[in-house]
Amino acid sequence: MALSSMTGFARTHGVCGSYVWGWEIKSVNGKGLELRLRLPPGWDAVEVAVRAEAKALVRGNVFATLTVKREGVTPVVRVNHSVLNAILPTLRELGERIAAQPASIDGILAIKGVIEVLDQDEDPEEHAAAERAIVAGFNAAVAELVEMRLREGAALQRVLMQRLDEIDALRLRAERTPGRQPAAIKARLAEQIAMLTETPGRFDLDRLHQEALLMAAKADIREELDRIAAHVEQARKLLAEGGPVGRRLDFLAQEFNREVNTLCSKSNDVELTTVGLELKNVVEQFREQVQNLE
Repeated sequence: MALSSMTGFARTHGVCGSYVWGWEIKSVNGKGLELRLRLPPGWDAVEVAVRAEAKALVRGNVFATLTVKREGVTPVVRVNHSVLNAILPTLRELGERIAAQPASIDGILAIKGVIEVLDQDEDPEEHAAAERAIVAGFNAAVAELVEMRLREGAALQRVLMQRLDEIDALRLRAERTPGRQPAAIKARLAEQIAMLTETPGRFDLDRLHQEALLMAAKADIREELDRIAAHVEQARKLLAEGGPVGRRLDFLAQEFNREVNTLCSKSNDVELTTVGLELKNVVEQFREQVQNLE
């Protein structure tokens, strides 16, 4: 199963009778699936069908905008008699109170609201056919969006595999750092113990033994390196399986970061610290890319 990104863009348009419509859809990262629709007045009936089709997407904030206009329709000019009937008595009353020329027809018609210019009355069957065409157009836009997100997902898969290879290579470098070798750890412990035993006054040998064991445990990063290797293996497996694995990879990115932080805190060797900082950088790059996955 292929990986899918959460970012993408699609556009479709068409004509149905006198209606010219167009969809524009874009998606960005999101914790879940959220569809935000912008529909023109009079087209709310398509919302239920459109939301059902959007379930083909698993995650992401999706913004869909529909535009509809009618073309080739002769406008209809109407007199709003309610407005006219309200204006005429006022005009007669003013004519009786002030000396003025009687209102002309063109002056009355110029009053806002007296004349209405409307489109031809819509045919219910034509409108219903346009609704069906618009829903079908949304389906086509979603399919185009899914295709774009899959292409983006394939590119992300290659990038994430490269980051995992870098993490694994740095893990091996950490394994081979001179400061991790038993002889080096033993030498450091001997030096620190020698400094402690030179301290004047009574010194508890049992306590010294416990401190030596504690120092040895803190110097050992075997556990962290093993867990990093296990996380790399699991991440590669998820990327190979594909599908909506973004959340699980994000969890692994957090685990990577935790192990690297522990490794850096345990490090008492310059080279190991350098490797740890490089690991932190690559893990952060891995985490940022994972945020884009569905």
